[in-house]
Amino acid sequence: MKTPNPTGPQALMGMDRKITKKPGPSRKLVLFASGGAFVLVLAYLFFFQFRGSSLNVEKDRVTVSTVEKGPFLEYIPITGAVMPISRNSLATSEGGRVEKIFMEAGTMVEKGTPILQLVNTDLLLNIMWRDADFVAQTNQLRQLRLSLEQYQQALRQQMNTIENELAKAKSAFERNRKLYADQLLSEFEFEKFKLDYEYQVRNRDIVAESQKKEMQSRTEQLGSLEEQLKRMEANLAASKQKLEALVIRAPISGQLSALTAEIGQYKAPGTEIGQIDVLTAFSVRAPIDEFYITRVVAGQKAEFELGAKTYELVIRWVFPEVRDGRFEVDFDFVGDAPPGIRRGQTLHVRLELGDVAEAVLVAKGGFYQTTGGNWVYALEPGGDFAVKRPIKIGRQNPDVYEILEGLQPGDRVITSSYEGFGDMARLILK
Repeated sequence: MKTPNPTGPQALMGMDRKITKKPGPSRKLVLFASGGAFVLVLAYLFFFQFRGSSLNVEKDRVTVSTVEKGPFLEYIPITGAVMPISRNSLATSEGGRVEKIFMEAGTMVEKGTPILQLVNTDLLLNIMWRDADFVAQTNQLRQLRLSLEQYQQALRQQMNTIENELAKAKSAFERNRKLYADQLLSEFEFEKFKLDYEYQVRNRDIVAESQKKEMQSRTEQLGSLEEQLKRMEANLAASKQKLEALVIRAPISGQLSALTAEIGQYKAPGTEIGQIDVLTAFSVRAPIDEFYITRVVAGQKAEFELGAKTYELVIRWVFPEVRDGRFEVDFDFVGDAPPGIRRGQTLHVRLELGDVAEAVLVAKGGFYQTTGGNWVYALEPGGDFAVKRPIKIGRQNPDVYEILEGLQPGDRVITSSYEGFGDMARLILK
């Protein structure tokens, strides 16, 4: 049997068969692949873009606070000490050595009560010399007055004699003038009586003028001595007052709260040796940082809590002197002071620096030490991320900061310390 020719017409007819196409990828598969690629691209970008500026942080390690709007009162906490409302320092006006101590610290004293006595030998000798000089000057003044009286008596006697001689000469002159007029007396004789009378007149005037000047000189000398004696008496009285001042007495009634003196100890003039306190009322003295010196004035209010009760204070006096970066203020109690309060008791006072006002507030925290209040980590709405956000802080008190820019009520920020976060722009909260 012959094999059919595969090249013939039958072969050609046998090769005419339908070819079926293989199925391609579905549309869903294409979309799925495209989405996967997009996710891979995002993951790639996220990994390479944020890897260097993001940090994973455990939520338990941070404190998150919510920004709120509410009343804000700016105040600063200070520590004050209870002091008597009236205090009087004891100081020596004259120097000396302590000879006697009459009172001990803590004793209640009345005004004028002797507290201690000083002794000053130089002052005692000075008073003795002044006293001796005063006695000598007094005796000299007495002698001068007596001498002046005797001189005045002698002048009166002298003037009486002169006036008598003048009267005789005048009488003789008058009688002889009539005789001369009646030509019963020669001109030569008459001239003798006339010259004698004129001499007595001139002599009286000269003696009177001399007596007047001498009396004026002696009177001025007496007045000068009297004035000198008055000054000596005043100086002696002042010296005796200094001697009396060696006994230190209580200037007011109260408690002798301090006394620094020992027998035999020398105290220079102006040395403070103690203090007397009036315990009928109290005040509070507190040091304040010099940063606030321009914002603290008399009349500002403050408050403190004691025994579950709040008490008010008001500034009575601001001491402008700054020591060791602080100045001091004195407060008065508004109303009655707390019962049982004691001198030296410590009070934790809140000093108000302004009035209450509505403000956007955020709780204080350790973040400020790192950012200086210029930015914070603010949480995204989901709460899984926190990103840097610039802010502006205004006033503050020990509890909150006033937010001027960058945050709104309801925002949540990390207020705990940022130590260890570096300069990361984004925190991932796990």
